[in-house]
Amino acid sequence: MPENFHAAFDNFNRRGAGNQRHCPLPVMEYFVHKDSIVRTIWGKSDTILFIFAGASAEFALNKAVDWLYFTGRLPADPLGRLFSTVSYARQIVFSDREGAYKAIDRIKAIHEGVEAARGSTIPDWAYRDVLFMLIHYSIASYELLERKLTEVEKEDVYEVFYRLGLRMELKELPLNYSKWLVAREKHLMEDLKQSDYSKDLYLQYKKHLGAVRFKLLKEAQVLVVPERVIELMKFHSSSLLGPVVPLYKISRRFKLDWILKEILLPSKYKSQIKDLDVVPG
Repeated sequence: MPENFHAAFDNFNRRGAGNQRHCPLPVMEYFVHKDSIVRTIWGKSDTILFIFAGASAEFALNKAVDWLYFTGRLPADPLGRLFSTVSYARQIVFSDREGAYKAIDRIKAIHEGVEAARGSTIPDWAYRDVLFMLIHYSIASYELLERKLTEVEKEDVYEVFYRLGLRMELKELPLNYSKWLVAREKHLMEDLKQSDYSKDLYLQYKKHLGAVRFKLLKEAQVLVVPERVIELMKFHSSSLLGPVVPLYKISRRFKLDWILKEILLPSKYKSQIKDLDVVPG
């Protein structure tokens, strides 16, 4: 090898191959940064299932639940609507910024289409309620199955959904997590009520889940819903699943949790639920 090889090679690197300028690859910008606790929360099927177990109870009590009945899709297939919503939420959480914006804009367009068909506008507070549910149940479900979140992590959760709300052009969003806690209490007291829609939606849950799984759904809901929901739904103050949760956590360490899921979940949705454990990107 020539003695001046290394010097020539260094000179080549400094000047660049063929005098071409080095162009670094663009760094993909995600809607939710890769170290966010939100990605951890929404990257596990059991956490997501508890999020939507809780939300399904609160949805039924929302004063604007009639909007969910307008197209007839929710009562006809409540579990199918669940997975449709999960799909959008995960797309937002795990997509790059532009992909997340497109998903949010599609959600907005779908609701605008429903508004046009019905000839009236979905109240802004109803949109905020749904956003608030995602915040509350993301935190409550993770804390039930994993550990308590720090205040910084809770702020992180809130910030992600706050930006989602801004893209949806929602008004009167609290500026931070502590202000959201106050707004959340106000919404719980003002925007929830037991109605004929509440009763019918629970009948549909029972019809599609079967009596045993429906009972388990209600017990799971008690573990994550606020006191206001327990009061309006006339739930017991404690859940029969409470003592089971520590055992379930142990089963996950030994990869045995899927045995329970195989037993408890409708076979029609097992593959979709298993896919929730696959974290994109």
